[in-house]
Amino acid sequence: MTPEDMKQAFPNAIMNVGDNDERVVVLVGDIGHFALKPFAEKCPGRYYNIGILEPTIVSMAAGLSAKGFYPVVHTITPFITERSLEQVKLDFCYQGLGGNLICVGSAFDYSTLGSTHHAYNDMATIGSIPGTEIIYPASPFELEELFKQTYNNGNLTYMRMARHPHGVEFDKIEFGKGIMVRKGSDITLIATGPQLKTVLDAAEQLDKNGVNSEVLYFHTVKPFDSDLVVESVSKTKAALVVEEHISIGGLEHYVRMSLNNRFKYILKSLCIPQEFLRHYGTYDEHCEAMGFTVENVCSLSNKILVEKLL
Repeated sequence: MTPEDMKQAFPNAIMNVGDNDERVVVLVGDIGHFALKPFAEKCPGRYYNIGILEPTIVSMAAGLSAKGFYPVVHTITPFITERSLEQVKLDFCYQGLGGNLICVGSAFDYSTLGSTHHAYNDMATIGSIPGTEIIYPASPFELEELFKQTYNNGNLTYMRMARHPHGVEFDKIEFGKGIMVRKGSDITLIATGPQLKTVLDAAEQLDKNGVNSEVLYFHTVKPFDSDLVVESVSKTKAALVVEEHISIGGLEHYVRMSLNNRFKYILKSLCIPQEFLRHYGTYDEHCEAMGFTVENVCSLSNKILVEKLL
């Protein structure tokens, strides 16, 4: 599975749903023209390039929603979550309207373009507004299934579309439900997005050293499947969250809220530091620099296990 598979999954999802539902309307911010050309040709009048006018795109989409359409806004992540936040809040959520913000360039996927194109706090920003949902698909199957399940549900759904797939094939995806990927008893490793691959590789390495890891994966961050986390951590009493987001308002936030100190446990996180990443490089180089590696996940897990024994 490659980044190209993820890139193609989005137009596939739009075509599969939009071809059968005439209320689906796509608005783009001057990206994705070639990928969405088949939809634009097959569904004339339901595809619009609004240009680099992100607040306008959101307001137009809200107007379409008010008239009974299911708008899909597609552009680069920070351009929607930061430039258009007022329109998201007032035009959509304050009015109680549903729609879809499907953004590309999660975290540092646009690695070589620097912080202007990075998004470290987007889930926190969107998730803080009432009436929003957050999904973070990192496989083509997840993306297509989650869009199909949410595009017309009456809420504003924010899809943080990962460019780098985790490579795991699931038989079933259900919006709002986490996945027990691997059962274990010593520590719970909790991942979202592409970092599931890192976590699973680390779990295998920990196994070789006698540590039995349980792995949970969350493609839906809001609403959050609290029951799955509580069930796992109540057993292991130790957890590590791994996510390409700052700790505030991301996966760690929802895990902590779920556990809520209801029993004794140790919880740590491996996330993006709350600072601007001023270096440039590839996606893999960013991961290495921030510690999203198998070795670091194993090291942090072992430190948690030592603390657990004290």
